Amino acid sequence: MISGKFGDEDELFFEIELIAADGLELSVEALFDTGFSWWLAINNQDLQALDWMYLEQQTLQTAQGDAEFEIYLGKMRINGQQFDIPVHVGQGLTEVLLGRQWLKNRRLVVDISSGILTLG
Repeated sequence: MISGKFGDEDELFFEIELIAADGLELSVEALFDTGFSWWLAINNQDLQALDWMYLEQQTLQTAQGDAEFEIYLGKMRINGQQFDIPVHVGQGLTEVLLGRQWLKNRRLVVDISSGILTLG
């Protein structure tokens, strides 16, 4: 289980590690976005440092309309556990996004009044 923190507008943030192809681990703060139905999304500028393998292109519907995403095979670590997952890479993403696919095998606990935010 990992603990998260709340943003200024009660956003849900968790610290994760992105693992580059050469093994370098980059610690980042990721926004948990229940409206994003996949595993992880990053900005295309962040991809250069990671050197992940390209898989395919996909059109997804977002809050701003249809958007083109390139899908890469990425590596990340949450709470000491490593995952190889498809990562959506697009332009204009201001945050690293964790999507609701994590809720298929993890429990999200959000209690703003008590300051409790966990993903376990």
